[in-house]
Amino acid sequence: QVQLVESGGGLVQAGGSLRLSCAASGRTISRYGMGWFRQAPGKEREFVTTITWNGKTTYYADSVKGRFTISRDNAKNTVYLQMNSLKPEDTAVYYCAGASLGAADLETGYDYWGQGTQVTVSS
Repeated sequence: QVQLVESGGGLVQAGGSLRLSCAASGRTISRYGMGWFRQAPGKEREFVTTITWNGKTTYYADSVKGRFTISRDNAKNTVYLQMNSLKPEDTAVYYCAGASLGAADLETGYDYWGQGTQVTVSS
């Protein structure tokens, strides 16, 4: 089993930055595709970004492309999400997820989920 714990969320003004972390325990995630999803109030959870096990390939939702960057440090069993130029519409609970079969943009591709961290962007 893999346990995922997100941190780094908070309140930030529009145009600001935040860096989310996802620390894994229980098992190494070095061979897992990892992803970030988010869920805004009253909306379904949506894909944000994913990264392959070796960090060489990443995919982003169009809404965050050019502003968000996913990265990983397999030695630390941790995945990061750098969020720049934040907008009020980025306000959501952000979830980290792990996929044993590789990077994916669908929730069904993920085996493990964190509890989420709140990101609030004020205008």
